[in-house]
Amino acid sequence: MGQGASIFRRLAQWGRLRAMALAAVWAYKARSLFVILGVGFGVASLTLIVTAVDGAERKTVELVEWFGPDAALVFGGNFKKQAVGMRTNTLTEDDMRGIRQSLPGVSMVVPMRAKADVPMRYQDNNLPGSLVVGATENYAQAWNWPLVEGRDLSEEDVRMGARVALLGDKPARELFGEQSPVGRTFQVGKFQVQVIGRLKYRGASGGGGDVDDRIIIPITTLTSRFNMERKYYRAMRIKFLEPQRMESHVENLRSFLRMSHNLSPTQDDDFSIITADEILKFLSAFKGGLMAFLGVTAAASMSVGGFVLANLFSISVSERSREIGLKKALGATQGAILAQFLMEAAILTAVGGLVGLGLGLGLGQLLTRLGMLQILFSWKVFFLSLASAMAIGFIFGIKPARHAARLDPIAALRGEG
Repeated sequence: MGQGASIFRRLAQWGRLRAMALAAVWAYKARSLFVILGVGFGVASLTLIVTAVDGAERKTVELVEWFGPDAALVFGGNFKKQAVGMRTNTLTEDDMRGIRQSLPGVSMVVPMRAKADVPMRYQDNNLPGSLVVGATENYAQAWNWPLVEGRDLSEEDVRMGARVALLGDKPARELFGEQSPVGRTFQVGKFQVQVIGRLKYRGASGGGGDVDDRIIIPITTLTSRFNMERKYYRAMRIKFLEPQRMESHVENLRSFLRMSHNLSPTQDDDFSIITADEILKFLSAFKGGLMAFLGVTAAASMSVGGFVLANLFSISVSERSREIGLKKALGATQGAILAQFLMEAAILTAVGGLVGLGLGLGLGQLLTRLGMLQILFSWKVFFLSLASAMAIGFIFGIKPARHAARLDPIAALRGEG
């Protein structure tokens, strides 16, 4: 019975302390607002770090799965040592033929060209400008890109220069709505093509654009209709039989292309090879830079928020010295005074944490819509933000709270805080 009464008294005491802490927070509204904003900006930065890193992790998995561990993408021109005016049309039909026939382990080679910002129209529906990709047979198969309906490009389509097309999800929806586009004819630039297949929605971005915003036509059709040079390809998608030997495959590919292009040992590659490993390396470096930048920003912001809290609480102790002295004269213990001030700090930082969480997620959504970052919310973010805010309250609030608890009651009543 005695133990139960003791627990009840302790709970009642904590209830009174909480009520007094809330009253004090409400009484000093301007000061409370500064503390909340200071903590909130720090937590917002931390929220951005965690959500951006989680989003980058998910994007990495998506891109690697999308690209495929058994494939390489070769571009004309050297991306890493791109000089002004350097040629990018360095991949030829002889390269493609030699890779298909001579390079060991190759299962598929699909060369590609592209024409950007091509207007499209179907009846009253218009697309101001989409990407038109020219490719050889089995484009969807080479990119591991399932077809929702219809068929892939065939060897005959390429040989005949047929006016047929695979549609990405975006032009399919915007031109044809909910109806099936397969078998329908629409305008591409100044000529018409018939839809033979629709690609599944992929929802990824690449090269600064939406990969679903494209149509694919035979490369022979592209070069003839847009009067393009037929000798060169802009890129080649190459798939290999043994993905566990990708490092060896890439070295063989590089050696073959250097020999084919008559490059001396001292000359740089005039092509670029991208694999899933290259994507992983790039995204890891990007994620590391992102964490470093946002980490410094978050640490600075949270430190500022903590110092604001500490300084304002120190001022508050001086201004409230008579209140503290009166409470001590009425029997309040040092522990009760310490607990009240720490509870005030906890309330303010908890509210600041929630404000910062909302601000961080809101800013994250804006950056996601602008295509700068991909933000992924999780409950880990919520609890980490609140825990960080509470830590700020305790670390920066303990010193002024101790000072308040140790005030001499007589000196405090005289206003000598």
